[in-house]
Amino acid sequence: MADAKPKPPILEVERLTKYFGGLAAVKDVSFEVREGQIFGFIGPNGAGKTTLFSIIAGALKPSSGKVRSRGRDITALKPFQLVQAGIARTHQIVRPFREMTVLENVKLASHFGRKNVTSDSAAEEHAMQILTWFGMETFAQKSASILSVGLQKRLEITRAMATEPDLLLCDEICGGLTHVETAAMLDWLRRIRDRGTTVMYVEHDVKAITAVCDRILVLNYGRKLSEGAPDHIQQDPAVIEAYLGHPPGRRQEG
Repeated sequence: MADAKPKPPILEVERLTKYFGGLAAVKDVSFEVREGQIFGFIGPNGAGKTTLFSIIAGALKPSSGKVRSRGRDITALKPFQLVQAGIARTHQIVRPFREMTVLENVKLASHFGRKNVTSDSAAEEHAMQILTWFGMETFAQKSASILSVGLQKRLEITRAMATEPDLLLCDEICGGLTHVETAAMLDWLRRIRDRGTTVMYVEHDVKAITAVCDRILVLNYGRKLSEGAPDHIQQDPAVIEAYLGHPPGRRQEG
């Protein structure tokens, strides 16, 4: 509806800065992610995407600035504490427990998720529900080590969802996938959003991120260059110049 009120922010980032020595990898970045969005980050190599994502995910501490979730300061929380707060992440380089089965991988995530599942049978039931939702139930008893890259990426996102997050942080989840696998993964991100989980998505592939995101933030040299809907980002001359590497109004040949 045109007069519907926007949903409240599930995440607020306020003037986030991170120095490595004298170099500012992220400088004075602020934005909000509202519930029900797929919110994307893009930028050239070295723009600060990974650093910003790692701070939000609890893997790095900022030099200054704040990260809040529904008004709560989560800047100093560790990754496992963020999971308990309803924030889970995937990794660009998949990290399954290769000696375990697919089911055991997801069961483990269920034990450490928000539901605090202590019973092995309850964890297995929950894990199978998640695997079935992701179309992974036929792989439940197979070793995670034999899965293709595409299936390992799907296992990565399945494990994160087994913790029952309100906010899912996806780090280049389509990296290394074929065009068909990428299209399928983007469809899963939409389904996850429609299921009630807000998604933050860091990606290098401009086509992928503009195809799936409701709102996009562009970083360049650690600073926010632009923010807006996909159409706005694709038409922004500053984004075109910084990301595609040619001046506004001048088309690339070839």
